[in-house]
Amino acid sequence: MTDYLALIQTILTDGEFKSDRTGTGTQSIFGTQTRYDLRKGFPLVTTKKIYFKSVVNELLWFIRGATNIHDHLNTGIWDAWADADGNLGPIYGYQWRYWESFAQNQAGTYTKTHIDQLTQLIDGLRNNPDSRRHIVTAWNVADIPKMALPPCHTFFQCYVAQGHLDLQLYQRSADVAVGVPFNIASYSLLLIMLAQECNLIPRYFIHTIGDAHIYTNHMAGVREQLTRTPKPRPRVTIAKKPFFSIDAADIQLSDYIHDAPIRFEVAV
Repeated sequence: MTDYLALIQTILTDGEFKSDRTGTGTQSIFGTQTRYDLRKGFPLVTTKKIYFKSVVNELLWFIRGATNIHDHLNTGIWDAWADADGNLGPIYGYQWRYWESFAQNQAGTYTKTHIDQLTQLIDGLRNNPDSRRHIVTAWNVADIPKMALPPCHTFFQCYVAQGHLDLQLYQRSADVAVGVPFNIASYSLLLIMLAQECNLIPRYFIHTIGDAHIYTNHMAGVREQLTRTPKPRPRVTIAKKPFFSIDAADIQLSDYIHDAPIRFEVAV
């Protein structure tokens, strides 16, 4: 995972100081892109421990369309943003599976319906692989005021070529020390799941970032990471089950050799 460390170094070397909504302050650059080849192994950061079970649980939670932390999330990632009942509003999973739309009936009145973007994506990958519209978005402008946190990883696009599947994520805002290792792992896992469902070979995860930043209180931790040597990539295997039937027990990580965890305070 030298590419991830290179991103950290670029921000430290070329980044500019910016204030932010949390009041913490960041070192930031705008417009980065990193390509991870999944044929070389699963791109899970090894220069600190990443809690892969949390990555898996959050992704499956999104795929179910869930938006409440008590709905079998099994990780504290979203606790700081949830209301007293655990609700987060129409965030990622809701937009992926239940994007609100309105259909007009013969009487001329409108009825609320929902668009399942993930189901549409899988259908498109199978039946129209050369389409340039294999896109799933969480950036629903009308719903942003209802969300506990506007989407950081805003939309992703898939690409099929010669039996391979690639996935590119556009992330408007990226906490490089804390969030980005999770984002890389989550969308790489999603790519593997989609490829398996569509009988394709997972190839490139391309991570495009708008504002890539390191919080000022994370500087010591990332500098510690830069002194560490990346280990060989681990492997991920998934049980041969339908996409929407996969659960956490079906996803196995093996050969994950990593350095000690580094504690970073999350800016809320």
